[in-house]
Parts: sequence; structure tokens; C-alpha cells
Amino acid sequence: MRMKVTGRHIDVGDSLPKHVEEKVLDIVTKYADEPLETVATFSRDAAKTYRSEVSVQLSTGLTIQAEGRAPEIYPAFDQAAARIEKQLRRHKRRLKAHSTRRLGGVNRVEAATSFILTAYGDDEAAGAPDGEAALQPVIVAEAKSSIPSLTVGEAVLQMEMADEAVLMFRNEAHGELNVVYRRADGHIGWIDPKGVAQGR
Repeated sequence: MRMKVTGRHIDVGDSLPKHVEEKVLDIVTKYADEPLETVATFSRDAAKTYRSEVSVQLSTGLTIQAEGRAPEIYPAFDQAAARIEKQLRRHKRRLKAHSTRRLGGVNRVEAATSFILTAYGDDEAAGAPDGEAALQPVIVAEAKSSIPSLTVGEAVLQMEMADEAVLMFRNEAHGELNVVYRRADGHIGWIDPKGVAQGR
């Protein structure tokens, strides 16, 4: 397993990475195949609270993400690890079916870029006519992202495992880009332009 444990403006030392590796292996191998890669990032905010962001990529290509916060660094990670275990336990049967279908192979992933834009009204330019500035959002952050090739069922599972509100993916049924998202009523929405084009 590839392991990357880093701190943002804090020193993570030597024992924390070992603790992260042992705990992740123990949790993941109980419910799924051995993880391919684990990335854990630690930081500390102005209130002296530690934040742990953990991402675990499984051999099937699915990724689990979780976050933990606590006054101490180890409990912050343990909280994130507990959330990862809860996700794995909840989706154990679906993970096994996914692993069998994939025969242990990692699905195709395309490179992409994700952006964070200012909210409406936060980017008002000096002297711009009313309403005009809000139509020109400012990029405040840019990051590397990826678009996986999945079935609709796998996309829903991936979105839930990563605890995301929305996921863009390439639909393996026809090769077009699709979106699944969590609706306000708790159900999952699915946007499939190919389905509309075919009159489905």
C-alpha cells in the first residue's frame, strides 16, 4: 500500500504515519481488499483543533474519504478512521459485488480539473453595474480531479463512500458523461443526457 501522511504547517513525526498505516490496513482488510493508496493530511485551525482528512483508494478503484476533528491529533485521525469503517461496514455487500464484477481491476479514470468559485455577491467588482459582477464568478481554488468510468450503481456507491453531494462519471453503458447527486429529499438524482437523446 502506498502511504502519504503530511501536515499543513505541523510536524506529523514518525509514529503517526505508522499508526495511520496500521489502523487503515486493519479496518479496510476486514471489509474489502487491501487498499492501494492512503493519503492522510493533518492541519490545525485557529481554535487549536486538529483536522484529519483521510482518503483511501481500494483495489477496485473506489475511493473512501472521511474527516475528523479533535483537540488532539491522534483522536482526530481515529474519528476519521471510525467514519471510514462505518462506510465500509454499511456497504460491505455492495463492495463485494463490485469487487467480483471488476475482478480486482481498477476502473478507467480520466484526468480533470475542479474549481471553487466565489458565491454570488462575493465578487463584486468596483464600479461594475448592479448584477454584472455576480455573473463573473472568481476562481478561488483549483485542484486536480478525476472522472471515473462506472456503472450507475457503482457511481452511487462511490458518491456515498466519498461522502460527496455530487459525482460526475462516464457511464459504462454508453460512454457518455453522467451525474448522480443527493437530492434535498434524501433520494439520489441521476442526470443522463444520452437517455434524453434516446427519448428514454
